[in-house]
Amino acid sequence: MHQKQPPAKTAVRVADGVGSARTECATIKVANNEANFRIPVRQHICRNVRFVTFLRMRDRAHLHQNEAAIEFVPASIVDQLNLCEIFGRDAPVEVDLGCGNGMFLAAIARQNPDRNFLGIERLLGRVGSVCRKIARSNLENVRILRMESSYAIAHLLPPSAISAFHVLFPDPWPKRRHHRRRLFTTEFLDAIDCALEPNGLLHVATDDADYFRSIYKMIAIKPSFSVSEEEAIEFPMTAFEQKLAVNGAPIQRLLLRKVSPVR
Repeated sequence: MHQKQPPAKTAVRVADGVGSARTECATIKVANNEANFRIPVRQHICRNVRFVTFLRMRDRAHLHQNEAAIEFVPASIVDQLNLCEIFGRDAPVEVDLGCGNGMFLAAIARQNPDRNFLGIERLLGRVGSVCRKIARSNLENVRILRMESSYAIAHLLPPSAISAFHVLFPDPWPKRRHHRRRLFTTEFLDAIDCALEPNGLLHVATDDADYFRSIYKMIAIKPSFSVSEEEAIEFPMTAFEQKLAVNGAPIQRLLLRKVSPVR
């Protein structure tokens, strides 16, 4: 009996929640709506990222031409993004991590036409939904990137290039044995710190009190962030936040500014 062979010349190892990949070839073939193209891959592409997820991200959402223009598919997964080329102009860039159905992203982009907004989302169905919503709203200052948030921040975003990150209601993974799957880690905050411009904003919201305390403890020992003392900024609601509001559930929110550490 013959065993099913793995994909040609690609070896993937995932252990203890940490993914790493080794490739025996120089490229991985990826399909988009119109043609196939190849993405260069370094010998050790990822650390602390589930590379298996990327291998499953070969398909794009099935979109009409105007909707497909909203989704940005990078030519390389190792080279930093050129944000001016992506948006066709030089303007401050805000990033919505895990943009979900795009309700918050569309609303904040509509309120701020002078700023660019990049939504990063892992799930194919959600990417399609957001692209359709943005296209229907005729918003030209929004692009969607289908990628793991942690990887995109650490490897694709240029340093000091982002004016604000919005991390709204990330999965709290409430069981202790699942805490290692949480988005917020010291490595994640280091990557955010690198990508944010001086005085850039990190906007965090969660309905999980334990997760909020964990995030706050990480922030407290990181000198490059300070809790913003400015008056609360009025942000649009996410669809999830609207459900919480109807039920009267408390929401924990943090507004943080990137500051220069005292030397």
